[in-house]
Amino acid sequence: MKLNLLKFFPVAIAGLIIGNNAQAQESAGQKPSFKTWSIGVNAGALTGVSPLGGQNDFSKWKSSLGYGLYIKKQITPGFALRLDGVRGTVKGDNSEPFNDGSAAPVTGFSSYETDLRYSASLSAQVNMVNWSMFSQSNNAQLYALAGGGLVNYETTTVATGSTTEVTGPAVNKLVIPVGVGAKFRLSEGINFDLGWTINFVDGDKFDGVVARGNNDKYNYGYAGLEFALGSGKQLAFYSPVAATYEEALSAKNTANALKSDLDAQKAENAKLRNEMSDLLKDSDGDGVADKLDKCPNTPAGTVVDGSGCPLKVPAPQITERVIVTEADRKVVKDAISNLEFDLGKSTIREKSFPTLNRVAALLVEKNFSLKLAGHTDITGSRELNLRLSKERAESIKAYLVSQGANASRIEATGYGPDQPIATNKTAEGRQQNRRVEFTLY
Repeated sequence: MKLNLLKFFPVAIAGLIIGNNAQAQESAGQKPSFKTWSIGVNAGALTGVSPLGGQNDFSKWKSSLGYGLYIKKQITPGFALRLDGVRGTVKGDNSEPFNDGSAAPVTGFSSYETDLRYSASLSAQVNMVNWSMFSQSNNAQLYALAGGGLVNYETTTVATGSTTEVTGPAVNKLVIPVGVGAKFRLSEGINFDLGWTINFVDGDKFDGVVARGNNDKYNYGYAGLEFALGSGKQLAFYSPVAATYEEALSAKNTANALKSDLDAQKAENAKLRNEMSDLLKDSDGDGVADKLDKCPNTPAGTVVDGSGCPLKVPAPQITERVIVTEADRKVVKDAISNLEFDLGKSTIREKSFPTLNRVAALLVEKNFSLKLAGHTDITGSRELNLRLSKERAESIKAYLVSQGANASRIEATGYGPDQPIATNKTAEGRQQNRRVEFTLY
């Protein structure tokens, strides 16, 4: 029974497209930086025989030169559409029995020669195997293809016992090519292509006679070169699995690096807290840090000077009203404008010492009281900001006391980010919020 190729062709193409739907989804998100168009040229042997059904109506096949050209559009890494054109001749005769030992069924004809005037077909090509699934750009792959098209041929036969050649009219028939191949990437723009197709013709007169009752067929085994067009890498050799694996590995390395940085920051914060605790430690509670206390272990409630030693003469009772002049406020304002700390720490930079020395002298000279209020922006946790603002105010107090100021007249408080004077949405506003306020009274 004759194969109905008109019904088989759309079913085969639909099956190939559905089977490649998963691969199409995988590469849908790829950036358009791949070569997707290519042109191939090839040459090889045309024969009137096939392992799927044996010979045609003549018992002995002969190989003849064939040559072809194709244009291919790679839609996903695993799926492409390919337009092929092939020309050449297919030959055979009845000079020997068939492989099964039976005699040639053709009577009256000794040989034939079919001229493929042209063969044009559109096929779906599926890349079945890439050599390495863990390499984004492979160098070799196996593929299969199937499709349908049109073949135009003209057959010449020779009658038995004669040398006269009889050429029939040119005929158009549907043809279904089915094949496999292997491709090797020689460079980013050139591939070496080995392929083999079985071409099923919709008819039994491809060899000029009707004898065995089967559709005729012919083979095309070829080798050639494929030239990829455009810029970038070839999409056909790209592996989405490898790309996903490398992205996951990169994300893991990034996470590990972030964790390492976080651990280092925690260690640095712990070291900073220990240093500040040692710097501000006041064992006898006299308001002078141990590092600056020249008279440690003074009794509770003892009035001490800036060195932590008891005052020999009680400070006179101030009964008059404290008057703060504009000159006094300028001394404090200069100290505030020149005040700088090390980044993220309460260590006062040396450039701030001269103006702080003038504040200390003012406190000693006029016996003013001073309130130090530390403030921060909202960067970082509230707990850390409260602690840092308090430690910076205490650091200034400790320095003023070291310069002779009365510790009992200096109050150091930290408010963290709770009392902003500008917006925290801009760098300029956050800079204004990072401050220590001096209030004389």
